[in-house]
Amino acid sequence: SSRTSRQQIVQSDEDIAGIENVKIFSYKELNSATENFSPGNKIGQGGFGSVYKGKLKNGSVVAIKVLSSESKQGTREFLNELSTIANIVHENLVTLYGCCVEGNRRILVYNYLENNSLAETLLGGNRSNIQFSWRTRTNICIGVARGLAFLHEEVKPHIVHRDIKASYLAPEYAIHGKLTKKADIYSFGVLLLEIVSGRCNTNTRLPYEDQFLLERIWALYEHGELVNIVDTSLNGDFNPEEACRFLKVGLICTQDAPKVRPTMSTVIKMLTGETDTDMEIMKPGLISDFMDLKVRTHKPIGL
Repeated sequence: SSRTSRQQIVQSDEDIAGIENVKIFSYKELNSATENFSPGNKIGQGGFGSVYKGKLKNGSVVAIKVLSSESKQGTREFLNELSTIANIVHENLVTLYGCCVEGNRRILVYNYLENNSLAETLLGGNRSNIQFSWRTRTNICIGVARGLAFLHEEVKPHIVHRDIKASYLAPEYAIHGKLTKKADIYSFGVLLLEIVSGRCNTNTRLPYEDQFLLERIWALYEHGELVNIVDTSLNGDFNPEEACRFLKVGLICTQDAPKVRPTMSTVIKMLTGETDTDMEIMKPGLISDFMDLKVRTHKPIGL
């Protein structure tokens, strides 16, 4: 009944009121800020929901993340997580501005960063005019690594990032739904390889042997030719030793066995050259192997 849902909202509001630094928005306010969550205002889609650009009544521009309704998380768990996120202040992470909890709706409001996503600018098919220098790329990689290390190792309770695009999924997550820090580290490894090569992890427009970036890079690694995958748009203007180190770190993060993947703080040391990357690297966990397996094991009997 409407009375029950009103009570739920009041209860949620009282719970949220106990969380510092979190502004509470009504669904109506956020609906209005995004012009009824219009497709024109949609700026992203992740594993855990859609993100919209919105303009609040006071003129502030914000990013509004509508968490998917599949999440079975109850109000209590959501609020516990919220209280952790609300107190995170880190230069490599966006700041939580507020939230909305009405019925089964879970919406987060973040400060809006006025730039296209990395996917559009660096990896987009119709390359933007923005040129990413080698130094810019290394700064992005180390910045993301620091943000993740902060979430994994310094925030209490520790946070797994989770909102990972399909092409970045660790095989153990794709197959068994095991979501851990090690799955985040796999995803970071894929991102690292993409940034250095300027290519998406999967591109079906390329010849078959080049379609899966991880497989291509592993083959080059085995032949001692890693430098050949570095983005040609850099016109050779990069440090080959550093580029190969970054690519090796990407492979170390995407190894098939989660337990041999490093922690994010070790990853940072590897990227900056403080820790050596000369180690035996296991073959990466490849989603395509799982796909092949699925095709082979699901053939109808009698074929």
